[in-house]
Amino acid sequence: MSLEKVLSIAGKPGLYKLLTQTRTGFIAESLIDKKKISVSIHQNVSLLSEIAVYTLTEEVPLREVFKKIKEKEDGGATSVSHKDSKDQLEEYFFEVLPDYDEDRVYVSDIKKVIQWYNLLQKHDMMDFEASEKVKASDEEE
Repeated sequence: MSLEKVLSIAGKPGLYKLLTQTRTGFIAESLIDKKKISVSIHQNVSLLSEIAVYTLTEEVPLREVFKKIKEKEDGGATSVSHKDSKDQLEEYFFEVLPDYDEDRVYVSDIKKVIQWYNLLQKHDMMDFEASEKVKASDEEE
């Protein structure tokens, strides 16, 4: 599944899969407990495909950060938990993305990235290359 269908909803834990659109918003399914919820268009929702991480030179799409974590961890879960200390999290993120902007990327952001990566990895949703190929073929048509 591509990141275009994965959502983060403010005030709600975890990630959600976009199922369908309604007149007043959309229906999403939690990746944590599979419960379906109705989401209003007034709620603050972010598509993971639209999120990027600040570096000293550019903004790196979250997809690329996930790929780097996947390479570092050989496709497995992260070696650190989102509950680890600030120093451990920053050290880990520095190994993954050495030029990330420490002034604009907060520990809370690093926690979210690690938590989201582990959730996607647990649900076997880490095949971004396949989704990019589908997207590229769609654009060619």
